[in-house]
Amino acid sequence: MHVQDTPSRPGRISLSDTLLATAQNVQAVLAGRSLSDTLAATDAPLRASVQAVSFHVMRRLGTATALREILVPRKPPNALLDALLKVALALLDTAAEAADPKAVPLLGREVPIYAPHTVVDQAVRATGRHKKLQPFKGLVNGVLRRYLRERPTILAQAMEDPVAQYNHPRWWVGRLQQAYPLQWEALLAAANRPGPMALRVNARRATVDHVLDAFRAAGIQAGSPRPNAIVLAEPRPVQALPGFEQGWWSVQDLSAQQAGQLLPVADGMRVLDACAAPGGKTAHLLERADLQLTALDSDPKRLARVGENLQRLGLAHDSVALKCADAVELDAWWDGQPFDAILADVPCTASGVVRRHPDIRWLRREDDIARTASLQRRIVDALWATLKPGGNLLYATCSFFPEEGELQAAAFAKRHGDARRLGAPGQILPLEPQGVFEDDGLADNGALAVGDGFFYALFAKSV
Repeated sequence: MHVQDTPSRPGRISLSDTLLATAQNVQAVLAGRSLSDTLAATDAPLRASVQAVSFHVMRRLGTATALREILVPRKPPNALLDALLKVALALLDTAAEAADPKAVPLLGREVPIYAPHTVVDQAVRATGRHKKLQPFKGLVNGVLRRYLRERPTILAQAMEDPVAQYNHPRWWVGRLQQAYPLQWEALLAAANRPGPMALRVNARRATVDHVLDAFRAAGIQAGSPRPNAIVLAEPRPVQALPGFEQGWWSVQDLSAQQAGQLLPVADGMRVLDACAAPGGKTAHLLERADLQLTALDSDPKRLARVGENLQRLGLAHDSVALKCADAVELDAWWDGQPFDAILADVPCTASGVVRRHPDIRWLRREDDIARTASLQRRIVDALWATLKPGGNLLYATCSFFPEEGELQAAAFAKRHGDARRLGAPGQILPLEPQGVFEDDGLADNGALAVGDGFFYALFAKSV
């Protein structure tokens, strides 16, 4: 992490280009679009830099919004101007924070830091390069320079708002306070730090030692916190890592990796992976045993990714069927033959993966929790009818809201008298290390072994 003074060099993307494209992405998120979708539409040469800055702005959007409202009390007449001011203020505040040596460790990794005068200059340039923003060059310059002059006073005023202080919606903060009275602040802080890049080794094609040796030879620092898992000291593009094309490994968070281990499977079993896309858990199950597996998902594009991933990993074969249908509509996809095991990684608010998808907090609404909980209930009730007596169903969500986790599991057990709950982790919070590094100089960095927020409940069907 270092302060960048030079806005551009020959052959490099200018910061003004990045700021303007980031503002367009932020504007889209504020209008309700997914950041993943908007980034996919960003010009390819800009995408990497825009993603880094966009992710950072999403993690500090509460603070940036409060600062903009103080500095420009009336909402700007142009939504893109509003977004550009928030982007620039987020970067200016980060630069000022980084100037304090005691604060730098709190900023996390992957944080873009630019010298304050560079941010101001490039934000003004970005304003001048967009036809609809050109009339506001003076406004942008004046607002940003005023913030630099009066930062302590203005920031203190902004921090009176919990949304600015914690960079999450007020309702989200309240829900965590209620559910986790001793841990809510730590959860909010964890969500504002980028998650580590974790890999699951494909046991059919490689071993952890084999992959780590290849990484060392390529100068890539990594360690193994637990069997079949590797965590990188710093994220890298997947194509830059040895073994991607050969199918040695898949990118998968440490908490998500538990799904493939928790569901009991053995050769010859008939298994259903419901809500399967993009296929990480499907692949894990096939790596463990030779199965007759059905991967089900309602989104055809996402289901296609399941097939692509299985091909890369060498796991696609005649006993694996991809079916596109709504899990609740059994007549549309189920042949009437019961399954030995079912993985139900059901749709949820995705609150547990907010550190990897920082726009989620700004896209979700409080009533989404009840809506997704209702959908989850319909899905697991339908799937239960397809499970044979003596079989197992693993319920999973990447959420830490109890309505999508423990409360849902308890209600399911009450509705189904033939459901016996077995041992499973329950709620996993993105706070505790899930293993210990033994080599590569990562032993003291327990944060790299912290998985996302997940919930698991395992049920057996009475014979």
